[in-house]
Amino acid sequence: MDFIKIDGSIGEGGGQILRTSLSLSIITGKPFEIVNIRADRRNPGLRPQHLTSVHSAAKISSAYLEGAELGSIRLKFIPKEIVSGDYDFDVGTAGATSLVLQTIFFPLAIRGKSVSILSIRGGTHVSWSPPYEFLKEGWLPFMKRMGFKAEMELKRAGFYPKGGGEIIFSIEPIGVVLPLELKERGDLIKVFGTSAVGGLPKEVAERGKNRVVQMLRENKVPNQVEVMELPSYGRGAVVFLKAVFERSIVCYSALGEIGKRMEEVAEEACQKLIIFLKSDATVDENMADQLILPLALARGKSSFRTPKITGHIRTNAEVVKRFLDDVKIEIEGNEILVERNASQQ
Repeated sequence: MDFIKIDGSIGEGGGQILRTSLSLSIITGKPFEIVNIRADRRNPGLRPQHLTSVHSAAKISSAYLEGAELGSIRLKFIPKEIVSGDYDFDVGTAGATSLVLQTIFFPLAIRGKSVSILSIRGGTHVSWSPPYEFLKEGWLPFMKRMGFKAEMELKRAGFYPKGGGEIIFSIEPIGVVLPLELKERGDLIKVFGTSAVGGLPKEVAERGKNRVVQMLRENKVPNQVEVMELPSYGRGAVVFLKAVFERSIVCYSALGEIGKRMEEVAEEACQKLIIFLKSDATVDENMADQLILPLALARGKSSFRTPKITGHIRTNAEVVKRFLDDVKIEIEGNEILVERNASQQ
């Protein structure tokens, strides 16, 4: 069998290489073999959240697996027919539910035959992954602009180290992915913020809100900030900011941790947004990374600008091109262009 060979240590060398490979393998029907999985990380190989992504991808596509074990640095994946339906996945730790979701979302949307309902348990607000609010308020609206049909809800927040969170996601199959050209973001309308806590006093969230409002006012940024108490298994906090422009949405967030005052969490999120506002970018760097795969499946040309080109962006682009040889991805300055032959899908 002709396997696509992937070196998991290329570029930034993280789990995204594996997740993108799993998604595109199912969509294209091309088997792959990946070696050196997270080889340069402190805990190399497959960790619980990566294993959950692998097993969830295998389950929806009845795939053959070889090497799907904790700590494994090599994996073979041979997908078969995709099966829509109701699925229940549990990371078992505070591993990111968002990353598991993004692994199987595109295959179910593009190759699925009927509506799929996903229940994914684990971490919903953990480091090095998009928090639930980013998915709900930023990522999902962009997906809908590209023609995807999906809805999501948070049943329970899951913070590090206990996890125990749960998201519910419904996905309808679609026929065509639409391209997206964001040459200008337009004027800023308003920044909508959330200062949220789980298992902590509400006054902690209030302190976060007050600092956000103060910083944004100092920078003459129109804002509306609310306080939320999230149902959660453990304790944690998050500050989330969504900047709504005439033609785009930009999201930044920061997580609380032991010994980190809520004012510091608020300042971290605000500083990220303020830096973005001084750029000419049309999407934030995290969204840019996550737009490459779906736009590579769209018919026609897409383009957008990001504040900076991260290692994640370059690595994801390289992996996508390994599976889709009719796609052109170019990075010029801070602009990213994605184009696929209009006759292909």
